[in-house]
Amino acid sequence: MAPSYLPYALLAMGAYALVSPLMRVATTGPGSVPSDVAVAVSNLLLVAMAFAVLWYTDQGFASHLSSPKIVYVLAAGLFLGIGILALYRSLALGPVSVVTPIFAMFLVFSSIIGFLVLNEEFTARKALGIVFAVLAVYFVSGA
Repeated sequence: MAPSYLPYALLAMGAYALVSPLMRVATTGPGSVPSDVAVAVSNLLLVAMAFAVLWYTDQGFASHLSSPKIVYVLAAGLFLGIGILALYRSLALGPVSVVTPIFAMFLVFSSIIGFLVLNEEFTARKALGIVFAVLAVYFVSGA
């Protein structure tokens, strides 16, 4: 039986695969939307969807704002904002086939942070995966 997170990870992968091509189309050519406007509009939709899920699942909201771990959520939000603003701007300026693989290197760096900071298990297989990911980005992006 697959771990319970796997369907969500696959859904996230499939959905996120469409973000860069759609944003590239939206932010280039005649009638293009400025990348900063695209960030605001797409993320307003994200926030609305998040609040709909909170309402539907009755998880509440305000009670979690006093958690001692909210500072990590705020820091993640800050870095998410920086990353998305930079991604959308780079998609407005460059090809999806180069921008997206470079952007996707966050997966490698997140994994390394997991190993070094969160003490997650580091194996030869994971090291090889990181090497292959770096090579894949190199080859796909044409760098």
